[in-house]
Amino acid sequence: MPTAAARNIELRQTRSHSVSGDDGALFYERPWRPSLSHIEAFVGLSSDQLAAIEQRFTTIPVRRGEILVREGDDADALYLVVSGHFVVEAGCRRVAEISSGAPIGEIAFFANGKRTATVRAHRDSIVLKLPREDFTALTEENPTILKAIARTLAQRLSDTISSGEQMPLSRPRTLVVLAAGQEPLLEKFRERLVRAFSRASKILVIDAKLLTDNFLNEADLELERLTGWLNEQETRHDYLIYFADAGLTPFSRKAIRQADQVLLVGRHNAHTNPLSLKLNAVENFAFEIHPPAARRLVLLHEARGAISNTSLWLWSRPVALHHHLVIDNDAHYDRLVRFISGNAIGFVACGGGALCAAHIGVYKALTDAGIHVDLLGGTSGGGAMAAAFAMGASADDVSKRTCALIPMSRALKRWTWPRYSLLDHTVIDQVLKAQFGKTEIEDLWKGFFAVSTCLASNSLTVITRGPVWKAVRASISIPGLLPPVYQEDGSVLVDGALLDNVPVKSMRALKSGPNVVVNFRTEELKNVIVDYNALPSRGQMFWGLLNPLARGRLPNAPSLTTVLLRSLMVGRDHLADKLEQDDLLIIPPLPKDIGVMDWARHAELSAVAYDYTSRLLDDLHARHPLLATTRPEACRRAYA
Repeated sequence: MPTAAARNIELRQTRSHSVSGDDGALFYERPWRPSLSHIEAFVGLSSDQLAAIEQRFTTIPVRRGEILVREGDDADALYLVVSGHFVVEAGCRRVAEISSGAPIGEIAFFANGKRTATVRAHRDSIVLKLPREDFTALTEENPTILKAIARTLAQRLSDTISSGEQMPLSRPRTLVVLAAGQEPLLEKFRERLVRAFSRASKILVIDAKLLTDNFLNEADLELERLTGWLNEQETRHDYLIYFADAGLTPFSRKAIRQADQVLLVGRHNAHTNPLSLKLNAVENFAFEIHPPAARRLVLLHEARGAISNTSLWLWSRPVALHHHLVIDNDAHYDRLVRFISGNAIGFVACGGGALCAAHIGVYKALTDAGIHVDLLGGTSGGGAMAAAFAMGASADDVSKRTCALIPMSRALKRWTWPRYSLLDHTVIDQVLKAQFGKTEIEDLWKGFFAVSTCLASNSLTVITRGPVWKAVRASISIPGLLPPVYQEDGSVLVDGALLDNVPVKSMRALKSGPNVVVNFRTEELKNVIVDYNALPSRGQMFWGLLNPLARGRLPNAPSLTTVLLRSLMVGRDHLADKLEQDDLLIIPPLPKDIGVMDWARHAELSAVAYDYTSRLLDDLHARHPLLATTRPEACRRAYA
């Protein structure tokens, strides 16, 4: 039977508005029919066999978000993706992706079983459907077809099982750009974004003019032929960038449904007029289609300076990440492209009390080598260091600030009545407020997060909003010693090292790409030999505190604070399952006699870490994936 997509569509033959540097794609004046020759399940069939199968298939357009097959249903049909993109969901997890040329549900179909997963269209797509009764009649007429299909699928299943790996989710290939708020999208932003993508990728820019110039009218935007052509361009380009109209036109709807990711772009200073922040119709439609994980917010600035009130933008726009860009700074656009393309560099800082001063030396060595990171995050003391770097402080500045943290070590000996904690937390709060001021995480030029443990939900909490000082305070809340940080939503936050002292997974949940990961080896810390039987009872302890002569006879065992800090560092060495090939693990050596409470030795720790990291980078040179893909000149320009 003829397919529905075999209609003749009169199109003018013209070149597209491509900025990819090639000579453009063409719309051809010819009927379109799906071809099975590139479908993996049918690669071994003859042209006559393919033609026989094609007559049995029907063409079905599937809109973004529609469910094609549902877990638990009977596998009563086989589907083949001619054009488009689908995601496979098992429960609440997205476990795989299916693109053009691949079958859907073939194992359950040939096993005559139930669907084992739900398959949902990730963008407007076209599939071919072969009902079971038609397939049965076809194979009875030509048994060799079934043998060829079974052989191909058996080999593919064998390859999948032998690999033992779950199919990774791909990076976004299609991006829709739309104005956030009530002001129009700046043409200058469009030009610079396109230029940034074009520097390293082959792209195709698609707007309403491109399509309406080549199709008869707006109704053609829903034709299967156009959907097929748009999806086909993904095989010819690295990225498709759609620029939505200012209003919710048919093209804006089509572009949003075709996109993997939504880029919301607004002028940051628009927050001075509350009406300018109101969601527009295009945003509302995009939010219906795309979850927060598929949205980014870009706020444009005239010049680099202090930022405030970003939270007003984010209040009505839940997004995965937001970015601050200076309109005329090409390097900021390059950084945005790195995030979108999965090449942004992260800095992961571990906990470790006073040992965290080693992060200063590591960071200084990285910047001296021309490696500048895009997103910083850490746990406990590492979170404090990452916060300072994210605020724009240099390594030397952070070293000076660390001197101010020495009073914190004295605060860790300032006991209080143990109603809420063993220590008086107010001094630590004052030190953190002095260091980080009233700055909000949302208002940082570089992205930052701190990791904490929520006792209310028994889960890890990644803090990406609110005052910087409070995020750091939550991340260093040593259980028992300090009171938790209580949030308005009822969260009870304590030290993040309880669950993740080296938050690589937290970093990867926010972005793809390489990371510099700092860790300390606990076995390099000094051993302590103490006569357990010499530990005093409560009475002996009080007598020792009151009697100076008896005080010297108390055993030289680690303090409660030291034991708690060391306990939080247990398990930090199990990083094998967290690191990827492009991550750079740095484990600076530590002096044998240094402890987690030796705040006064921060300069020594920093110097040792700097020398070690500098030698490591020189030794690796371009042999490590992160170093091989880093261009020092571009990185230096990014933060000039």
